[in-house]
Amino acid sequence: MAEEYTTQVHRCFNCGYCKFDGAYTGFNCPSYLRFRFDTFSTSGRLWLINAWLKGEVTWDERLGEILYTCVTCKNCTEHCIMRFAGDIVDWIIAARTDMMEKEKGRIPERVATFLEETYRVGNPLKAREARDAWAVGVPRYETGTEYLLYVGCLGSFEEHGQQMVRALVRLMERAGLSFGILGNDETCCGNEVHALGEQTLFEHLATQNIDRFNALGVTNVVTLSPHAYNAMKNLYPKLGGKFRVLHYSQLLDKLVAQGRITPAKSNAKVAYHDPCYLGRYNSIYEEPRRVLSAALSNSLVRLPRERADALCCGGGSGNFAMDSLAGSVDTPGRVRIREARAAGADVVAVACPSCLTMLDSAVKSENMDNEIRVIDIAQLLEEGPAL
Repeated sequence: MAEEYTTQVHRCFNCGYCKFDGAYTGFNCPSYLRFRFDTFSTSGRLWLINAWLKGEVTWDERLGEILYTCVTCKNCTEHCIMRFAGDIVDWIIAARTDMMEKEKGRIPERVATFLEETYRVGNPLKAREARDAWAVGVPRYETGTEYLLYVGCLGSFEEHGQQMVRALVRLMERAGLSFGILGNDETCCGNEVHALGEQTLFEHLATQNIDRFNALGVTNVVTLSPHAYNAMKNLYPKLGGKFRVLHYSQLLDKLVAQGRITPAKSNAKVAYHDPCYLGRYNSIYEEPRRVLSAALSNSLVRLPRERADALCCGGGSGNFAMDSLAGSVDTPGRVRIREARAAGADVVAVACPSCLTMLDSAVKSENMDNEIRVIDIAQLLEEGPAL
């Protein structure tokens, strides 16, 4: 795709369907929703990329801002009416890769910092402490253990992610599973590095993980983040990764169905927010909903935009760390929280540490701390009526 996009990107004729939701009643492209300039829509980006390839525009700070505020949510692939719809995000990633090589040293500073920190310390959050500082008492993976729990950067270093993974660990222990973590031997999955176009660094990170997994004889990986799930399931096989990958919502669904976890019923009014890398990228929609339904006395609150039509939280493509869409009431996370509250939810359940980080921040920005709570599905299973 890195070579092919240069001969294909001109096929977009700027019809604008990529900006909308499935009902064409609202804007579903996170960056267009935030900035309301057509250049920040997918079609606008593709036209600018084509102009750059033909020498009609030159690289500058504004072009970099436009290109890197795409959060690779794939809303455009759902609503583009052309046959090339499935390639659109790949074109944008390929253009980023191309620009990184041709415009060395000129990519936006926040993107450069994200990549440099990931290379230097193995995570984009600038965290220098031990990766397993949160994991006192959590077993380390040994050859023969059934599941490797891949924690990821947010689970290792960010407060919300740590709360998620602690709840998941307790549920796995309750179910009697044989599992372990890599602790300080874990490194970044590289999914966001890939989305930002730095393919050499992505291959370095992926190869590190694949070699480590192979050396330990890992056959089953459970990921906390849909982003890691996507990288390991869809990108790692091209580099020799041949292990089975599960997102933790799939594992919890299996454990609940088998009766190995019995959730107490909560009376909360819960809406489920579909993560892009779980839903649109990997078509995992039912498993998280079944887990939640097992834990709730009430039916799930339906959001007006859900499943393949869900509004992105805005955290993809590294934006959970860079937050380049912040600073407006039209930040996608804030729009999503208002949407959930208007639908009657007092809880938004998520299955992604990026979504939890972005949406919890949106609750605070909206001054809704006493009206609505964002919680992970593992935490909800564990807390039950106390929710």
